[in-house]
Amino acid sequence: MSASGGYDSSSFSNWVTAPSRFWSLGPALAQTLFDGGLRRAQTDQAIAAYDANVAAYRQTVLTGFKEVEDNLAALRILEEEAAIQNEAVQSARQSVALTTNQYKAGIVNYLNVVVVQAAALANERNAVDVQNRRLAASVLLIKALGGGWNASELPTPDELARGDAYPRKNATVAR
Repeated sequence: MSASGGYDSSSFSNWVTAPSRFWSLGPALAQTLFDGGLRRAQTDQAIAAYDANVAAYRQTVLTGFKEVEDNLAALRILEEEAAIQNEAVQSARQSVALTTNQYKAGIVNYLNVVVVQAAALANERNAVDVQNRRLAASVLLIKALGGGWNASELPTPDELARGDAYPRKNATVAR
């Protein structure tokens, strides 16, 4: 609301006389002149909301960078761990073969074979666990980078069994 002013006359000569002048001043003008700091408070509120949005965006970006960095580091560490674990699996398999040959030759009893097989199995289970953690870190990295996939692009069980599921010709990364 605002104030309004004007002249009430049908001829130009009467426009300049004081009696033809009318003004409409009401509480709207007083309200506009004195708003009790409302405009300043609204401006401060808008600035504070903007600062909060900027801070939230900054935190989101920093969280994204942290997730990417964490998963890249996890992949690097798990790759090293997988290499070491694969060496342990190969050594355990050689030990099983050696102990089995010793048992067949009559040098050791079958308990030694069972113990070595149990150790080999534990090493293989650890290798599978490391591989599982590597795959999980890969998925988390893809998620942190904003990527994804559609369920229609996932391989079917038959494709997985044949081993020809990857790469799919028409698979695209969804964003």
